[in-house]
Amino acid sequence: MTAQRRLVRRTVLAVTASVAALTLAACGSDGDGKASGGTASATATGGHNAADVSFSKEMIQHHRKAVEMAGLAVGHASSAQVKSLATKIEGAQAPEIKTMSGWLTSWGEQVPQDMSGMDSGMNHDMSSSATPGMMSDADMGKLEKASGADFDTMFLTMMVEHHEGAVDMAKTEKADGSYAPATELAADVITAQSAEIKQMNTMLGKS
Repeated sequence: MTAQRRLVRRTVLAVTASVAALTLAACGSDGDGKASGGTASATATGGHNAADVSFSKEMIQHHRKAVEMAGLAVGHASSAQVKSLATKIEGAQAPEIKTMSGWLTSWGEQVPQDMSGMDSGMNHDMSSSATPGMMSDADMGKLEKASGADFDTMFLTMMVEHHEGAVDMAKTEKADGSYAPATELAADVITAQSAEIKQMNTMLGKS
């Protein structure tokens, strides 16, 4: 009986040691002093970097300007095509503003103040000189005063330039960003706005 008890005890100890070894291996370091499980989780969710923050802040303001321009089409445009396009632009970009604002909040970053519709000078820092394709206060003033066919031509011309700026910003984000949802949104911007640029140039008789 004594020999059998010793054998059982040795077997139990051996099994316990094996389980402990496997547990330590599973929770081991990945070589950088971090748990392997934690690294895998971080890789799966993806982190953000400075490029993602810059893209989100600038594109929010860029989208706000496009939405502001699109809003003018309701009462100023004469072309049904222009009005339809403006509605499409507003419908696509307004939700993206909310999405990017949510990212910034989750990252502990400040969402840019909405300066659209403010008096000239109050939103000077977001003029065309600050962000690619952004309309200046003077440009917006001219668009607000235009109507009919003149508005249609001015709107399309300005929106093409505005979209081209957004595409450039999105390409930079795709190249430099690390937050997957942001780079995916950038890819969507490139696809959608490139198609709209082509459509607007056709409407302008340029292609």
